[in-house]
Amino acid sequence: MDMQGSRQLAVTQQQAWEALNDPEVLKVCIPGCEKIEATGENQYAVTNAIKIGPVSARFNGKIKLTDIDAPNGYSLLFDGQAGAAGFGKGTAKVTLVPQGEGCELGYTVNAQVGGKIAQVGQRLIDGVAKSMAEDFFKRFDEEMQRRYPPPAVPEDSTASTSPADAQPASKAVPWWVWVAAAAVIAVGYMFMKDLG
Repeated sequence: MDMQGSRQLAVTQQQAWEALNDPEVLKVCIPGCEKIEATGENQYAVTNAIKIGPVSARFNGKIKLTDIDAPNGYSLLFDGQAGAAGFGKGTAKVTLVPQGEGCELGYTVNAQVGGKIAQVGQRLIDGVAKSMAEDFFKRFDEEMQRRYPPPAVPEDSTASTSPADAQPASKAVPWWVWVAAAAVIAVGYMFMKDLG
């Protein structure tokens, strides 16, 4: 399975990089994530619960970051097992590109699944993967707004300024935040793909 896309973030590239490299931020943002722990340099253990149609699974996975080019991006290798429900493995490439006061997070994910999960059907898998991705970005945007609230807007400001300020984070993200965010996103997408 392949998935790619991009998302505007309302935080700086550095801020995004730092957040994406913070296991606590990722745990809060990845749907169904129960655990993310560092196990070595650029290596993490992840436990994620996912339900796709009639199949529910708890994936225990390993993630390794490679080709790290802070704060511009990195690659991610993923391998997860869910017992009788199946397995998932794959790669992801994440990039952070400064844009104005924010940044754009781009991603490409290639995943392979096997077992009961693979029998659910491509359409259902793709739907769950997209839903999980949107959920991740929504949570990530909310967490970034909580950590880096937009500057207060004077009361006499025009209404057209507020909607822009309320948009999901799209500012440039610090490289290490970007890496952390990318890892979370990639893990989330991979899990989505694997369960889908």
